[in-house]
Amino acid sequence: MIDTHAHLDALDDADGAVSRAWEAGVTRILTVGTTVDGCRTALDIAERHDGVFAILGLHPHEAGSADDRAVASVAELLQHPRAAAVGETGLDYFRDYAPRPLQRRLFEQLLGVAAGSGKPVVVHTRAADDDTLDVLADFDGPVVLHCFSSSGLLSAALERGYYVSFAGNVSYPKAAELRIAAARIPADRLLAETDSPYLSPQPVRGRPNEPANVVHTLAALADARDEDASELEARIDANATAVFGLPA
Repeated sequence: MIDTHAHLDALDDADGAVSRAWEAGVTRILTVGTTVDGCRTALDIAERHDGVFAILGLHPHEAGSADDRAVASVAELLQHPRAAAVGETGLDYFRDYAPRPLQRRLFEQLLGVAAGSGKPVVVHTRAADDDTLDVLADFDGPVVLHCFSSSGLLSAALERGYYVSFAGNVSYPKAAELRIAAARIPADRLLAETDSPYLSPQPVRGRPNEPANVVHTLAALADARDEDASELEARIDANATAVFGLPA
């Protein structure tokens, strides 16, 4: 099993969390950097553990302070052999921690970095469906919609062939809309993640999340799609291997 999106640098004990993930049967983790320093930390963690790879980017919350040098630093770090994707990047109009024009500019810059590197892009989008789709319209590389939470993006995701990743909130009792969306994603475009330490799945809700808990997200997805969990696990693992260019 793979956790395609975790913030190991935000955990109290990243190495311990990796060990517990292995014990739970999670054999690969993609850890995410959202600042330049966070990207370096993600690579440090990946270097310490076989099976851990890094997604490197600048979160839209950072758009107010991230300058061209920060973008150039991310581009340079992406040359590391453990770097698998650009992200997370995108637009967040829900929190609005950075001016929207600056968020869009940073998003466009990092899409350029992804295009230049040939790597997929992992997209964060909240309350910004239309602008997110507009910015992505000219991007020809693989797109992963991380922590999918907006039914307004579903039709475009299906039409454009995006990968769609679900986090622990798909297991929440009131998240029926997410489970309906999960059932519509083509089998070869579905991914699962924890987004740890956030969004703990229902069986462990109220506790800090970590990669081991992706097994609960998988169970919720299998139930929503009426599929065998072990078969879905293998399918998601194959999808992640393909989109992120991971060793088989």
